[in-house]
This record gives sequence, C-alpha cells and structure tokens, in this order.
Amino acid sequence: MKPQKVILSKDLQQSLSEAVAACKYDLLFVLCDETTERLCLPVVAGYECMKASQRIVIKDTDTNKTLESVTHVWSELQRLGATRHSLMINLGGGMVTDLGGFAASTFKRGIQYINIPTTLLSMVDASVGGKTGINFGGLKNEIGVFNNASSVILDTTFLRTMDHENLLSGYAEMLKHGLISNDKMWSELLNFSPLTSDLSPLNQMVAESVAVKQHIVTEDPTEQGIRKALNLGHTAGHAFESMALERKPILHGYAVAYGLIVELYLCCVKMGFPQDKMRQTVSFIKEHYGRMAITCDDYPHLIALMHHDKKNTGHDINFTLLGDIGDIRINQTASEDDIKEALDFYREG
Repeated sequence: MKPQKVILSKDLQQSLSEAVAACKYDLLFVLCDETTERLCLPVVAGYECMKASQRIVIKDTDTNKTLESVTHVWSELQRLGATRHSLMINLGGGMVTDLGGFAASTFKRGIQYINIPTTLLSMVDASVGGKTGINFGGLKNEIGVFNNASSVILDTTFLRTMDHENLLSGYAEMLKHGLISNDKMWSELLNFSPLTSDLSPLNQMVAESVAVKQHIVTEDPTEQGIRKALNLGHTAGHAFESMALERKPILHGYAVAYGLIVELYLCCVKMGFPQDKMRQTVSFIKEHYGRMAITCDDYPHLIALMHHDKKNTGHDINFTLLGDIGDIRINQTASEDDIKEALDFYREG
C-alpha cells in the first residue's frame, strides 16, 4: 500500500494547493454530502486549485453509506468523463471519506484521492489509515478495501461547524487512542470537556491522537497484528451500532463509547485492568454519552452481531483488551457468558 501523507494544516489553501499539485491528474472532482456541500464546500470552492473541479453530492448520514450511494458516485464519475488519471477530493466526515475512498479505489481499478475530513471523528479516525468501505446487509463497513489517500489534510477550522453531538462522537475515538497510548494522554482527555466553548486545546490533542493512529497503521497497514489495537471498543461498539441501524441510528463514536464500557469490563475481569481507571473512564462516558437502552432480551442479537465482526477467526469473538493503559492485548476471546456479564455491567454499572 502506497504511503499516506498526513498534513496538519495551518493554511488550508496552501496545504490543498500543494497536495493537489503533487498529484498528476487530468480531471478533478470533489465529493461531499448535502451537509458539507452547504457548510464546508464554500470554504474551499474559491481556491485557485479548485476552480476546475466538478462536484458530486451524496445524501448525508451513515444510513446512506450504501451500495446505492457508491453506485451514484461511480455513475457520476463515468458521466463526467473521469479516467484512471483523475483525482477526487473527499470533503466531509467519516461517511464521505470511507465511501469516497472506496469509490475512488475501485473506479477503473483505482484513481487518486485526497481526504479533507470536516468532523472530529473523521480527523482522528476515519480519514487516516487507508480503510475504505460501505455498510452492507445491515452490517457496518462490510464491504471495502485498504487503500491510502494520497494526502489527508487536517484543519480544525472545520470543527466550528459541528454540533456538540458530533464533537462527542469524534472525542470517543480520541479517548480510545488515549487508552491504548499512555496515562498522560488518557488523563488529559478525561480532564477536558469537548463541549467547552474554547476548542483551541483540541488542535494539539487532535495532532497527538492522529500521531497514535499513524504510528500504528504505519507499522501494520493491513491489520495483521498491532493495528488491531485500534479495535478497542469496536467489537461491542459495532454491534451496538448495527442494532441501532434497525431502530434509531446512533453516531459511530457513541457506539464506540458504549463498546468501551463493555470491553473495559472484560479488561478488568480477564486481564486485570485497574478497576479505578475503568470506573473513571466509564463515569466520563456515562456523563457525556448517556446510554443506549437495551434489555437482556437484546443480548442474543448483540452477540450474533459480534459473531459477524471481521476480526473474528473461526467461531470465537475476537477482542482487543488492555492489561493497563497502553498495555495492549490483541486477539483475546470471551465466552458468551463473559459477554452477557459485561452487558449486565453496561446496563447496571
């Protein structure tokens, strides 16, 4: 997989101009959803490097991260004359960068693309690391490929357009990065409120969070080993998210936060993770994210969804767990009784 350049931008126009100039291309396209077309595209549309770009728009929210949406992108690229030498800029949150990356990676066996993430979640998670994909058959990210963007341009200016719920969604992935990194980063994240009116400290925190992910994905680009550390909270989290798609969809970061509660309980029971750190983290999550309502009748369905997780081997449900902050234990399994106990803790703890 070709290397990916991650740019922490202080001048978006200059960063984008340089990233576009570094790609040899014939036609330039920009993909956005209905929200980022309205709120974010005007920021970059007047740049000299964007004047010849052609716009492709998809519907917003994760419910539209579908085969139908990616087919629309392919059809528009074809209609507008894209070739194997064209370039696409994905301007949006994780749904846009995931779907746009997949569309670019598969159109004519792959065209170049640049990600400009506009949400906190996509800055610290979705846009970095080369994972692309769409939801399919009621399951999250079931279809996709590994393929790096030519560049990922991070500019926290876009965070001013975000509501509190979406800021919190991205912050859950930052919290996960703190848990797999070190006590200092974890503690700073628990002692900062992402809902404060002064978001300036987030600039450095985003840079540190991206550095954690970038280090891991550089070492293991296709998730054969240590990249699985990034799955902390995601086995249970994706199950919550998939079940919510059948009821009332929730944001990805909220699902990850709920998954962290379940999996930190497993960390304590199976790996000896310190209970005080687990309870501090769970308290922060419950204070900021609330809880998705489930009953014991939902357990079999949640466990069945966990069995569909791409990380599994054979009939075992695979988890990334921790012995302590930064003490990563990949390829761990838990019995259905263990998982039910953890779900009890999630509901009652």
